[in-house]
Amino acid sequence: MGEGEEAAMGEFKHLVIVKFKEGVVVEDIVKGMKKLVSEIDAVKSFEWGQDVEGQEMLRQGFTHAFLMTFNKKEDYTTFASHPSHVEFSATFSAAIEKIVLLDFPTVLGKAPAA
Repeated sequence: MGEGEEAAMGEFKHLVIVKFKEGVVVEDIVKGMKKLVSEIDAVKSFEWGQDVEGQEMLRQGFTHAFLMTFNKKEDYTTFASHPSHVEFSATFSAAIEKIVLLDFPTVLGKAPAA
């Protein structure tokens, strides 16, 4: 990686894509996540959504995406080891049938319009 690319590196993202088990009340899970991120200052932002456009074949059963943004990897490490996160993870894991989890430093490909 060249020096120019290093400068383009930005935040650190925690992306979780899930298929919940039958009967899970997603609102309760989201409420728990909102409470969690409000308790941990290391989380810069939190957003989530439910798939409404994806074709079933491409979606592979996954329905929801959760994205947390951190200023740097160390902030994510702080979040991941926080007692509230450890506790919530057990609840979250119990509600999930399938999961994809990616943790990555971002590289800015296109800057947001001012």
